[in-house]
Order: sequence, then C-alpha cells, then structure tokens
Amino acid sequence: MGYMGDYSMCICFPKKFGVTEAGPPVDVKEVFMKYATGGGSGMTVEQLRRFLVEVQGDVEASMEDAERIVEEVFKRRHNNVKLPELALSLEDFQFYLFCVDLNPPLLNKVHQDMTAPLSHYFIYTGHNSYLTGNQISSDCSDVPIIKALKRGLRVVELDLWPNSSKDDVLVLHGWTLTTPVELIKCLRSIKEHAFSASPYPVIITFEDHLTPDLQAKVAQMVIQTFGNMLFCPPESDCVKEFPSPEELKYRIVISTKPPKEYLEDKNLSSRGSNSLKDKDSDEDTWGRMSADLTNDDDKSDCDASEHSQCDGDNEACDQLLRPLGAPAYKNLISIPAGKPKGKLREKLKVEKDKVRRLSLSEQKFEKATVCHGTDVVRFTQRNILRIYPKGTRVNSSNYNPLIGWMHGAQMVALNMQGYGKPLWLMHGMFGSNGGCGYVKKPDFLMNVGPNDQVFDAKAKLPVKKILKVKVHMGDGWHLDFKQRYLNLWSSPEFYTRVGIAGVPADKTMKKTKKRKGNWTRVWDEEFTFQLTVPEIALLRIEVHEYNMSEKDDFAGQTCLPMSELRPGFRAVPLFNRKGEKYTSLRLLLRFEFVQVDI
Repeated sequence: MGYMGDYSMCICFPKKFGVTEAGPPVDVKEVFMKYATGGGSGMTVEQLRRFLVEVQGDVEASMEDAERIVEEVFKRRHNNVKLPELALSLEDFQFYLFCVDLNPPLLNKVHQDMTAPLSHYFIYTGHNSYLTGNQISSDCSDVPIIKALKRGLRVVELDLWPNSSKDDVLVLHGWTLTTPVELIKCLRSIKEHAFSASPYPVIITFEDHLTPDLQAKVAQMVIQTFGNMLFCPPESDCVKEFPSPEELKYRIVISTKPPKEYLEDKNLSSRGSNSLKDKDSDEDTWGRMSADLTNDDDKSDCDASEHSQCDGDNEACDQLLRPLGAPAYKNLISIPAGKPKGKLREKLKVEKDKVRRLSLSEQKFEKATVCHGTDVVRFTQRNILRIYPKGTRVNSSNYNPLIGWMHGAQMVALNMQGYGKPLWLMHGMFGSNGGCGYVKKPDFLMNVGPNDQVFDAKAKLPVKKILKVKVHMGDGWHLDFKQRYLNLWSSPEFYTRVGIAGVPADKTMKKTKKRKGNWTRVWDEEFTFQLTVPEIALLRIEVHEYNMSEKDDFAGQTCLPMSELRPGFRAVPLFNRKGEKYTSLRLLLRFEFVQVDI
C-alpha cells in the first residue's frame, strides 16, 4: 500500500466526483470584512498592513511588505500587477492566506544568537550517515550523506575501517554485510555539499577502527580535501571551551577520540585483527552485540560498572600497546570524544577547565536520565552529549528524540535513511532558526540556580502557555495524489489529528470529525493545548482518510516547533512519510497563544 491506499470505486456515485474549490471559511470572511474597505469590496495595501500587524502578529510589517504581497497575489491570480489601485478581493485574500511561501507558519531566516559555544545548541545529527538502508546488509554510499546535507544536517558520522590489504580506509558498518564506500569519496562529497543548506559548521564524527599508520593517512586525506575549510583547534592538550557556530561558519570540524598513540605489540598482532575491532569506538559494533544485550544496560543497578571492552580506554588494552606519536591526526580533532573510566555518574563529571564529547547508546542514556537526570543536564551545559540508536535497530528505526532534547543533549543522532514519527519530530525541531541546523537551547536548560540547581525533567511544572489551534481547511490532495493514489469516483472522508509532542505532561493528540465532500476539506474545529514546557514542544499534525474496511490511509503530516510558531492564519505545508514536502498539499490553520501568569 502507498501513502494512501487506492480508493475503491463506489457504485452509489453515478457521476465522477469532481474537484470543486471551497469558499473561504467563516473566520476568513469575518476578518476580511473587518479590515476591507466599506462593505468588504476590497482590501487595500494599508488595510492589509494593519491585518498583518494586528492579526498575524507581524508587528514590524511595513507598507512595502504589504505591497509586495498584493502584487504577488495579482501576478499569480490575474497575471497583472499594473492595475491603477491594487486591492484584494475576498478570493484574493484567501489565496494569499493559503500560499505557503507568502504566509508560512515559521520565519524562514536565522534569528537566534549564534555566538555562544557549540554546547549551547541542539545540532542536527545523523547516525551511520553513509547507509542507504538497514544496518546489516544495505550499501554504504555518499548519496545519503549528500541528501542529508542538502536537508540541513550538520553532524555526519563515518565509521572508519582498514581495507583487506590494510593500506587504505573504507567507510562501512563494522561486522555486518554492508558494502563499503571509500573514505575519500565521502570526504569529497561532504566538501561539495556541506554548505548547500546552511553556512554553519559541518561536524564529522569518526568512529575510528584504524591503526596509527592509517590514522596518519586519514589526516592527510582530510587536510588535502578540505584545506582552509578545516578548523584546527589551538595547540593545547585540552579544549577548554567550544567555539561558536558563528566563529565556525563555512568550516569543517572533526570530532573523534584522540589517538592513544599506540603501536601494536607483537603479542597484540598475534591475537588477530579482531582485537582492534573496538579501538577508539564509542558505538555498539555488531561484534559486541551479544555482550551488549547482557551488559549493564539491562541491569537495575544504575551505577553498575560497564561491561569491559577493549576500546582503548581500559588497562587491559594499555598493557598490550606501547606509545607511538601521531600528531597530525590528533591535531585535527576540535571536539575530543572519550569515555572516562568508572561508573555512569563519573562519565558525566564536569571538569572545570576541559570540555569533551560523550557518546551514549539510547539504553545507557535512558538509564542516565532515570538515575542521574540533573547530572545529565549539568554535563550538557558545557560538554557535548551524543546519543545513538541501540544496536538492535537493524531496520534503521529510531527512538524518540525528545528525551534527549529535554535533558540538553546536543547531538541526538537518528538514522536519516529511515522514516517514521521520531524522524518527523527531528525534521520539525530543525525547521527552527531558518533551518540552519543549529537551534539555541532554551534558557531553562542552561540556567543554574541556588545550590547548583538545574532543570529537572521529572519535576511537576505549572502550565506556562496555552495554544489554541483552529483547523480551517485543507487542499491539494487531488493534485499530489491523483495519479497514483486517488479514485476521483468516490468521496473521501478526511480527518486531521492535532497534538503536542514534548515532555510527558504536555503530550496529547486530538482529532477533527471526519468530513466528506469535495477534495478541498473544510473542518473549522478548534483545539486547546496547555503547555508546561512550550520551549521544546512540537505541534504534530497528521491527515488521514477514513477507510471503513481497512486501516485509515495516511494523507500527510508535519511537525512545527512551538517556540517559533507564528500567530494568526497560516498556510502549513504537509509532508509524506519520508519527510519530503508535497507540491500542493497544505492546511489553513489559525494559531493563538495565551500567556499564563505563574
């Protein structure tokens, strides 16, 4: 079945069910009559400007802004902008309100402060960015990397492995059947497409399974490929504070574990290549799958010691290896990663004059939030926390990213080649701030109160804001779906689901009544949502077509960040299951915020 199932022909309809244009909703008529010239004969440029300021909340709207809208409407509807006096009719006004590019729900520009350290931002992050499909047998390629960068992704993950002759570096998902791609090909594609959607830095995280000589080769590839685009940290044994996105504009940043600068000992080489499989790795590799399923992620003791792995961080590995300098590779690392020894709380320890990146699987992170939630928030105020999907997600499914964001995690890594609700939320979150891939964390995640007090996601909070959403109408299904999915001989029954994704107290989903009629659907139903943490809440919208005999058919979805939602009447575009925008499909909604005195 496709995005919408094939509609069965209904013999009760002797005539083909035509596509007719619905008239303006009642609220649109009323607001037009209020602002238009006497009797509602037409809305002048000045009257439109007043509407933009008083209803749409565009307090800085100028006469030039209103004039541009009127001229664009006349150009598109009447192919004429040279009329003596331009005034919008009711139909022109509705056309404007329903234009996504003229009347979008979000600001399409970067407007947040971009001068704070990287740790102050949520960053658009991918997991195993090179995979085209599942985690076991799909091809590795630069194509999904290019696609993700064009969408605005800012953190690309590459798993580095030696080739069979140990003289070159490949990118693949280790210990699986995935076909590899050459590292140099991935690096060149990143260089070409890194800033196609955003000028802010692209961070490449290496999961490194290489020997020192191949690390040196990687350093040479990186330097030769990126040249002056590459950001290298000041010479120092540690990074004391991360630079800002503004400082790093149009730069490539490398993040991985600093090499232990070891040379394989004779005793190590005799153990076979598998001994290096977890070197400098902060991922759950497939070679560790069985151990992962029985390690401390599944134990009730929150402070149980982690299962011992030879990942370059424990004493067993240290005894098998001896030092060898590899300064070129080490000097490329601007965001050092690493897992300190000890229990989970010790891994989250904040060091006074040193910052780093810590990676946790979704299971370990969930355990950390249960047992040490405020420690996680405190850690992410200065350091960077990356969360990645558990190893059993073989079909490239994803976890709920909101649990990471509500604890301040910057790099919530999802499988971008998959699709489903977690990825819809990801797309919605990073529609913020002009879609630049960096979203400033809300103040409550950065504030420190008396006695070193920070935000506690478990605390019961009062309602801070109320959102009213009125679902007026939708249109475009006959244009986007007709050739493959729709049968124009029958009348569809569309309904819209509207709800909130956010902290548990705010999570809810409601739906309109089913409306049967022509392909332009009118609902005119209003919903009210009470929000305790509106700063990270997302407005979820789905449209479905009622199917009496089968599961209701999907007919579009979108997620919108509450913090950036513009009030008033707004045209909201819809997307398919994979997050790709439909050409014509959109809804007309009205948003109203009510501030609550606490």
